[in-house]
Amino acid sequence: MSVKSCCVYSTGVLSILILIAGIVMVLLQVFQNVLYAKIKEEIVLRNGTQAFNVWENPPAPVYMQFYFFNVTNPSEILKGERPAVIEVGPYTYREFRPMERVNFLENGTKVSAVNVKTYVFQPNMSKGLQDDLIRTVNIPAMTVMEDFKDMPLIANFISAYMKSVNENLMTTHTVGELLWGYEDGLLKALKKFQPTLNDVFGLFYKQNASDDGEYVFLTGQQDYQDFAVIDQWKGQSVLNWWTTDECNMINGTNGASFHPIITKNETLYMFNSDLCRSIYTTFEEERNVKGVPGYRFSPPSSVFANTTENAGFCSPPGNCLGSGVLNVSACKQGAPIVMSSPHFYQADEKFVKDIFGMKPNKEQHETIIDINPVFQTSFSAFLFPVLYLNESVVIDDWSAKQLGVIVEEGNIIVNIPFILIALGILLGLVFMVLQCRQRIPEVRNNDEEQMLDNNEGGKN
Repeated sequence: MSVKSCCVYSTGVLSILILIAGIVMVLLQVFQNVLYAKIKEEIVLRNGTQAFNVWENPPAPVYMQFYFFNVTNPSEILKGERPAVIEVGPYTYREFRPMERVNFLENGTKVSAVNVKTYVFQPNMSKGLQDDLIRTVNIPAMTVMEDFKDMPLIANFISAYMKSVNENLMTTHTVGELLWGYEDGLLKALKKFQPTLNDVFGLFYKQNASDDGEYVFLTGQQDYQDFAVIDQWKGQSVLNWWTTDECNMINGTNGASFHPIITKNETLYMFNSDLCRSIYTTFEEERNVKGVPGYRFSPPSSVFANTTENAGFCSPPGNCLGSGVLNVSACKQGAPIVMSSPHFYQADEKFVKDIFGMKPNKEQHETIIDINPVFQTSFSAFLFPVLYLNESVVIDDWSAKQLGVIVEEGNIIVNIPFILIALGILLGLVFMVLQCRQRIPEVRNNDEEQMLDNNEGGKN
C-alpha cells in the first residue's frame, strides 16, 4: 500500500473515530456535566467567591416604586357610596440592601446575616415629590377602633376625640409621612390608656436604614440546590401566624438569589417577611435581558387562591376573604392590612368592582422574576386600596456584559461535541473525495492496459 493510500484510509478511520467520540459525548453530556460541576463548585456562599460578593453586596441597582390610590370622593364614601380612587406615582427610591453582620456557621455550611435596607428618594425617576398630599383611609383610626371595640369606655373616647378634632375615616398626609411615619393625634391621646402604644404611624415606619431580623442561610456547600436557602429567620425555622404547619413553613430563598442550573419544570420558592409567608413561582416563558438569555418565573393564581391548600392562611381561622387577597393582620400588630397584587390582579372580581378605578393588567401588575405586594386596609364590607409597590432590579450593563461573556464561553464548551461531530462529517467527506480521486487513475490505467492488450492481439 502506498503512502498516499495510507493517508486516505487514515483520514477515513479518523473521521469515524471523531464522529463516534462526538456522538458519545452528546449522549453522555460530558462537557455539559463538566461545566455544571464547575458552576456547582463556584456558586457557594464562601469568602472569595464571586457568588458571595454579589450576595453580600448586590452590584445591580434596586429600585422601590410606590404607587398610591388617591381618594376622589371622601364625602360619598362616608355616606356608604362606592369609593373612587386615582392611581398616582410612582414615587421612586433607590434601595441599598447589603448583607451585614455576616457570620459563617457549622463549618461553612450555613451563614447568618441581617439584610439592612436603606431607601433614598430619586426625584428624576418619580412623578411627584415626597411632600405631595395623598387622601386615603385613616389606618390608625381603623386599627384602634378594631382593637378597642370591646372596651366601651375607650371606644367612646375614640369617637369623642375624632369629633372634637373633626377627624373621620379619611385622612390626608404627605407621601413621606404615609411611608416613613408621622405623629398621630389619636394614637397620642390613647397613650393615656395604653402607655406602650406607639403614637407614630407609617406604612414603612422604622423600615428605612433597618433590617427585618437575622437570617440563617444555607451556603450550598453540601448541595448546590441549597444555595442561599433560608434555614432560620429570627431564630425560628417555622412561622407561628398561620393555622397549619404547611402554611407556617419558611421555604426557599429571600428572592434575591437562587441556586444555579435552573430548569423550566422547577418550582422556585421564596420567603417574604412583608407578606408574612412563603410563596412559589413557576416557569412562564423564555426571556432575554440585555442580551443575556433567561427564564421568566411568576406566581401562579393558585398561590393566593381560595382553596383548601391555602385555608391555613385564613385569619381568623375559617374567615377566608377570597382568592387573590391575604389578611396579614396577625403579623402586623393587629392592623387591618390585607395584601394583594396591584389593582387586585388575579383576585376575585368582586374586589375589583367594589372600587372605581381598579384596572388589573397582567403586563403591569404581575409579579415576575427573570433569572440568568399592595397594601389594602379593611373598610366596612370591602377592601380599600391604599398603595402598591414595585420592587425592581435589572442587571447593570457591566454585569450583563460579563455574564454574556460567561454564557458564550459556556455555550462553546457545551457545543464541543457537536463541533467534533461536524469535524468528523467533514473529514468523512474529505475521505470520500480522496477515495474517488484515487480510483480515477486506477480506472484509467486499467483501460489503457486493456487497450494495449487488444492492440497486441490484433497484431498477432
